[in-house]
Amino acid sequence: MTEMSAAALRGAVDLSSLRNRPAAPAQGAPAPASGEGGAFPLVVDVTDATFGQVLELSQSVPVVVDLWAEWCGPCKQLSPILEKVVNELAGRLVLAKVDVDANPQLAQGFRAQSIPMVVALVAGQPVPLFTGAVPEEQVREVFAQLLQLAAQHGVTGTIPVGDVEAEGDAPEPEAPPLPPLHQAAFDAIEQGDYVGAIDAYERALAENPRDEDARAGLGQVRLLHRTQGLDLNEVRAAAAAAPTDVDAQFAVADLDVAGGHVADAFARLLDLFTAVPAEDQGRVRERLVELFGLVGDADPRVTEARRRLATLLF
Repeated sequence: MTEMSAAALRGAVDLSSLRNRPAAPAQGAPAPASGEGGAFPLVVDVTDATFGQVLELSQSVPVVVDLWAEWCGPCKQLSPILEKVVNELAGRLVLAKVDVDANPQLAQGFRAQSIPMVVALVAGQPVPLFTGAVPEEQVREVFAQLLQLAAQHGVTGTIPVGDVEAEGDAPEPEAPPLPPLHQAAFDAIEQGDYVGAIDAYERALAENPRDEDARAGLGQVRLLHRTQGLDLNEVRAAAAAAPTDVDAQFAVADLDVAGGHVADAFARLLDLFTAVPAEDQGRVRERLVELFGLVGDADPRVTEARRRLATLLF
């Protein structure tokens, strides 16, 4: 996840070639937002030709851009999560979906070297968010930070989503409040205090070792804490120079999981397990088990990696 700040609005992505592009009328193209004539959709497919509309919209409402492709498996995991969270935010964000294969100019403008890639637009300026498939909780955390950043720059508008009750449907019930330690962890995450969030989740687990939500949250925030501020190129170079350095290999595996390259991370750690002395194998096994829990036991990549680990152990 990219650390967001006011400095992020200085433009990490060059959209100058698309900024003034006219939005040519096209079947299925989104209508501009308006106060009385209708609402801009919360989730919309955009193209090289229609991108100018969402760029203009970002002056009043933050826009999240999801760069994806049909052949991309992690994209298919991430996109439903993005849509779910955006819809739950009820007009505070708009999701613009970009098929990079069909829209090469946008792919080039956003420098989409790997996908899925998620970028925000705030007041016409790009803000990198993250690449790779990430868990729903992390998406929520990043979007909360994005809304805070947008507010700092006066972008606080909302998109009308209609009167649910007027349409005859009952409103969705409010989510129950989080347990106190979970709320403390969430508040710490919003402030970028990952150490505080780890402490809160660890205390929750000490009180109830069966608290699976706390266990999952702890794994996610530990990963965020470990990868904060890491430079991918530097980390990979260090790991290549020291193939049996446990900490160096852990750093690459963490970044791979954060970026959605889960199978690569597992393969790296399993190979490391066979290469290090017995006194280090316990650390490698513990990190693998932690990452298994983060990805989820139902994931086939976890199943395969567990099978290989069992073979190595026994």
